[in-house]
Amino acid sequence: MVDNHVAVDIRTSFGKGAARKLRAAGKIPAVVYGHGADPLHVALPAHETTLIARRANALIELKTTEGEQLVLIKDIQRDPVRQIIEHLDLVIVRKGEKVTVDISVHVEGEPFSGTMVQLEHNTVSVEAEATHIPEYVTVNVDGLEEGAQIRAGELVLPDGATLVSEPDMLVLSIQQPPKVVEPEPGATAEGEAGGEGGAPAEGGDSGGDSGDSDSGGSDSGGE
Repeated sequence: MVDNHVAVDIRTSFGKGAARKLRAAGKIPAVVYGHGADPLHVALPAHETTLIARRANALIELKTTEGEQLVLIKDIQRDPVRQIIEHLDLVIVRKGEKVTVDISVHVEGEPFSGTMVQLEHNTVSVEAEATHIPEYVTVNVDGLEEGAQIRAGELVLPDGATLVSEPDMLVLSIQQPPKVVEPEPGATAEGEAGGEGGAPAEGGDSGGDSGDSDSGGSDSGGE
């Protein structure tokens, strides 16, 4: 189990240069906000924080010189190439308080033979207690036939969670796999034969194009 208690440093230097220095020193710059408090700029240890951030909607107990503060990871900015965390937005939460978050949709079971699941939305928005945020909602598609649809309002949410997404939002549907259309061998052969037979004509066209090109060159010179 990952320990979510993290000691942080208060940041007093800002800007890209300061952020690069922090990351080089194994720290992640972050901003803490919420509950009417002034934004607090902090630096978190990269290794411990990265482990915590693997879980969606993770909570962190920030340990500062002034005490501890419970925060929710609200936004993660990553390097597009290396995928390392470059910056975090952390929102202050309190035990018993409810927050709105996105949780993932996990599909279980197999639909009717010869069909497939088309996932339209891989997350849904719910309201839940800050210290009891569910990781995901499970959808069972076992035996569902082509044309079946599941909307957000039909999901069985984990205890304590309330749907925030529109109830009519389509989450998934059961469809036939897309058909791969291959060209008929006869049609391909005819196309190749036509190409060979038309070679002289193409040469004649080429000559015409050349003439157009020359006239275009003259026009160009005139300009």
